[in-house]
Amino acid sequence: MNYDLIVIGSGPGGYVAAIRARQLGLKTAVVEAAELGGICLNWGCIPTKALLKSAQVFEYIKHAQDYGIHIQQAQADFRAMIQRSRDVAAGMSKGIQFLFRKNQVELIEGFAKLTRDKKVEITAKDGSKKLLEAKHILLATGSRARELPNIKIDNEKVIGYRKAMYMDKQPKKMIIIGSGAIGVEFAYFYNAIGTDVTIVEFMPRIVPVEDEEISKQLEKSYKKMGIKILTSSTVEAVDTSGTGCKVTIKTSNGIEQMECDVVLSAVGVTANIEGIGLEEAGVKTDKGKVVVDEYYRTNVAGIYAIGDITPGPALAHVASAEGIICVEKIAGLNPHPLNYGNIPACTYCQPEIASVGLTEAQAKEKGYDIKVGKFPFTASGKAKAGGVSDGFIKVIFDAKYGEWLGCHMIGANVTEMIAEVVVARNLETTGHEIIKSVHPHPTMSEAIMEAVAAAYGEVIHI
Repeated sequence: MNYDLIVIGSGPGGYVAAIRARQLGLKTAVVEAAELGGICLNWGCIPTKALLKSAQVFEYIKHAQDYGIHIQQAQADFRAMIQRSRDVAAGMSKGIQFLFRKNQVELIEGFAKLTRDKKVEITAKDGSKKLLEAKHILLATGSRARELPNIKIDNEKVIGYRKAMYMDKQPKKMIIIGSGAIGVEFAYFYNAIGTDVTIVEFMPRIVPVEDEEISKQLEKSYKKMGIKILTSSTVEAVDTSGTGCKVTIKTSNGIEQMECDVVLSAVGVTANIEGIGLEEAGVKTDKGKVVVDEYYRTNVAGIYAIGDITPGPALAHVASAEGIICVEKIAGLNPHPLNYGNIPACTYCQPEIASVGLTEAQAKEKGYDIKVGKFPFTASGKAKAGGVSDGFIKVIFDAKYGEWLGCHMIGANVTEMIAEVVVARNLETTGHEIIKSVHPHPTMSEAIMEAVAAAYGEVIHI
């Protein structure tokens, strides 16, 4: 055998799994056909956060007088923002190279495919091929933007999230199809720098997987910013024959025609499972995903899969956690299976959204008798001082046993605060333990304690 473990894909699932495998003494190689770090580091999580930071800084400058600062004129340099984002992504990708060298993970460039005899065929960029063997093969090939059948992405007038990160010029008008994390993040960025943005969402509310009150708050905040929102609506057709796009939208009030420079399709992702030899190796799939058990073993001994190509949430931190559990099991340790009921979800628009556990509606559907507490940031001294009082924290507890069922946040920096709830739920912390844990003042995070106190009728500041 050439290796103990070959990892196919170097995204946040693949590279983390490879490094953990080396820590556990496994001779490990990673095969990557594109940029080291996968979509997350190069075209997803990291560069989008760089763009969003540029937009946030520009927003601060535009509202500087609210903080007692007078600035004559501020101008968004679209190309400079794009370049900064690319530079940040490139730096992070180089960081993975350093980590691979430090941990003695071998990087093999090329496209990997499983063979019938459970080997890995590598096709290099020059077309040359070679076969590698390993005791264990881990698939971590990630995902790509999903295409609607009636709206083809041409990356000129109809684009996916990748092209939205490096367009040649800033569009004057943009229509975004879909209001999940990708859609609302790009809506915030482009609106903040002056693009006229419209969101079209098929469901009755934006960010539809979030708690209903979170959706209502984000819609309120976005409309205040000037973002147009069409819910219960679908894009029926996009005519790109002219200089721009003529978009036909079916709304609850009938057909509406809109024009824009570019349409961004942000309707989710599709797993990258084509052409990697799953059929040849006999690996089972279902509904476009690789079938795995709680330790990410496929039906074929020695072949594993993690991340976006498996049925769990398509999130970078989930892929990393899955990769660690998978290789620890391979190495003979006894890791606990991942608790998918305690996975935090974060959306980095402004105001930010962070959530974990059940929504209020889900808790009621499951038959829980619940206690609900909310604390608005309008009552937070830190939020008021920072000029970021939009939003609230909402907590949901089981009234009978005190289990913390869910937490939903919308506001400034809430993506940095949700981890407290994840850890507390993991430790089966009660509401009263949170209330009696002294939170620093003034901070945004003390709103968690206040929301819990509200659930139990002990809140002080509202």
